[in-house]
Amino acid sequence: MKQSLKKLAVAFVLLFVILTDTQAQQSKKGLQTTKNIQGAAVNKAAWIWYPGDLDIWVSNKMQNRRTERAAFLPPFWKMDSHYVLVEFHKEFNLAAAEEVNLYVEGQYNVKLDGHAFMGYPKKITVPAGKHKLSLKVYGQDKVPAIFVQGKTIVSDDTWLATFEDKEWIDESGRASDNSGTTYVSAGSWDLTDPLSRPSSFKLSTTPMAAVKTEKVGKGFISDFGKETFGFIKLHGLKGKGKLNIYYGESREEALSADKCETLDLLEIDMKGKRDSLIELSKAFRYVNVQPEGSVALDKVSMLYEYAPVTEKGSFKSSDEQLNKIYDISKYTFHLNTREFFIDGIKRDRWVWSGDAYQSYLMNYYSFNESPIVKRTLLAQRGKDPVTAHINTIMDYSFYWFLGIYDYYQYSGDQKFVQDIYPRMKSLMDYVLNRRNKDGLLEWMPGDWIFIDWADKLSKDGEVSFEQLLFCRSLETMALCAEMSKDKEAATEYRKLAADLKAKIFKLYWDESKNALVHSRINGKPTDNVTRYANMFGIFFDYFSPSQKEGVKKHVLMNDNVKKITTPYMRFYELEALCAMGEQSYVLKQIKDYWGGMLDLGATSFWEEYNPDKKGVEHLAMYGRPFGKSLCHAWGASPIYLLGKYYLGVKPLTPGYETYVVEPSLGGLEWMEGKVPTPAGEISLYCSKKEIRVKADEGVGVLRFKSITKPVVKGGEAVEVGKRTYEIKLEKGIQYLVSYKK
Repeated sequence: MKQSLKKLAVAFVLLFVILTDTQAQQSKKGLQTTKNIQGAAVNKAAWIWYPGDLDIWVSNKMQNRRTERAAFLPPFWKMDSHYVLVEFHKEFNLAAAEEVNLYVEGQYNVKLDGHAFMGYPKKITVPAGKHKLSLKVYGQDKVPAIFVQGKTIVSDDTWLATFEDKEWIDESGRASDNSGTTYVSAGSWDLTDPLSRPSSFKLSTTPMAAVKTEKVGKGFISDFGKETFGFIKLHGLKGKGKLNIYYGESREEALSADKCETLDLLEIDMKGKRDSLIELSKAFRYVNVQPEGSVALDKVSMLYEYAPVTEKGSFKSSDEQLNKIYDISKYTFHLNTREFFIDGIKRDRWVWSGDAYQSYLMNYYSFNESPIVKRTLLAQRGKDPVTAHINTIMDYSFYWFLGIYDYYQYSGDQKFVQDIYPRMKSLMDYVLNRRNKDGLLEWMPGDWIFIDWADKLSKDGEVSFEQLLFCRSLETMALCAEMSKDKEAATEYRKLAADLKAKIFKLYWDESKNALVHSRINGKPTDNVTRYANMFGIFFDYFSPSQKEGVKKHVLMNDNVKKITTPYMRFYELEALCAMGEQSYVLKQIKDYWGGMLDLGATSFWEEYNPDKKGVEHLAMYGRPFGKSLCHAWGASPIYLLGKYYLGVKPLTPGYETYVVEPSLGGLEWMEGKVPTPAGEISLYCSKKEIRVKADEGVGVLRFKSITKPVVKGGEAVEVGKRTYEIKLEKGIQYLVSYKK
């Protein structure tokens, strides 16, 4: 996202399937050409549904698993549901008659050229020639979905779907009654096993034992060695009475029966020994098990639950502490990569847009799993009509828009942008209708202006931070409208963005402060300067070079401006400094901040870290002694910073059709790593004397500084500025550069 919004193109997108262990093995077969009963080769089919519906259905199930001290704690925003009646169809032109197998979730009918088959057929024959195959499916308790498998007739996202009864819609896709209803491309997660139905979708699990157990009270406390997530298994459980289980991300939390955030209070009546699995997955490191009555058990273990993603990105350097920070960041991020990108594994376990936005960026430099990004964006958006901001938070609606731009930049998946554009447009209509008389946004009933967890941070009036995000979202809308061939809207969005940008600098820029002020109240700018709008203005490239330098000196590196203590906004503050070439300064900040958590024994990174706190104060938040999440996705931002600003790899046009590699050691002796791309990876080694780089796709530029003319094996260095050189990179070629830092 932090690239110029003018650089766009199209590239290939990777697909990824999250399945159970058994399903994962089946999906490996399904990714290849499959076989029908007779053994003839057939095209791959996948389960399909109305786009966004399975995303919404699964996210509803996931987000409503949250408990707080055994009490059900659902999200506080509007939750949409799937369409209960969906029609799917596609036209085929067959050279020969074809036998087709049908698998359906829900009640259904099947029509060929408008003529219905009797009953619920599991197999049909389609004659040679041009035909239209249609299935209409009803499902109240699960998402209507189909899996169609013939030799050439297969279900995939080229099928069309509608939730309305519009069988008279013509081939152009527009209803003959001029209602404006159109068919849309079917949704799919590449679930390629017809026997693994979408409603049975779940993550993978693997057994894991505790590393240490010690007696406490009438029971024991088990330590799993690090922060983890899964289902507790009770071994050799027997007796009659109660079994109280207290979970803790810290030992102190697990030992606090009255204040721990999650627990299970079980009634037991078992005559013989039995193993039992707790139904609801939870986050913990420590598990405190206390029996009452005659209840006894031998031990506890767990089924670790995880998304089976592949770690494609990597980073290693001469600094061992930094290497550990990177490794713990990836572990933290993996724990929070579930069916969707969530905020934290203890709480809230919800799909928050601001948290997810940062996860997308980390994903592009680690797993690069496009399907999870798309699922999360669709689940967050839900259905029309729009009645509130995403998660009820104004800034979170804007992060949603920006997440779509980022996804396109890193994947090149133009089809997804076109498919989701109508939902973008209706959300932006909602935002535009909430502007005040000056064309700005401020709090209105039903809104939550979040920005950051910070004491005494004013949200009153027209906050400059919100206007910047609004402006960037309008720019994004203009680009997506162009891709969707909505030229009139593109022109309007472009004008709105330009007008708003000019207004921001007219109303908020204070020359004497070298900064954008925080807000306007009653039409007058305040004197307050905060870091938020100013750091975003740098990587949005909204400031002139002199303004950037002024902001860096007078805001970002000024201790008199209130410091940021959450990893959430440290992410953007450090990105702004990296964008200004301050990698040496940022490296020290990373080591101090994230290293500070490691020094306190962190095995995953936290929701908030304030080095001024002591002891158990670090565990408290929201007025609760153990309210803080000790495994929060936004704590994993070094993944992104190290990949984009130290390895220096970033796409210039979508899908890495063109890219730049601009390594910056920032005080390191050497570093090496890989950045995943849609069709492979870009690998880099960099020391003060040597650079090695190789890419699997696209055309790139290696840009670096040298005080002597570099010697290049595999290419030619061209001097483009004072002591600055560039080398053109072609795919598949290993470049070796000898230079002097």
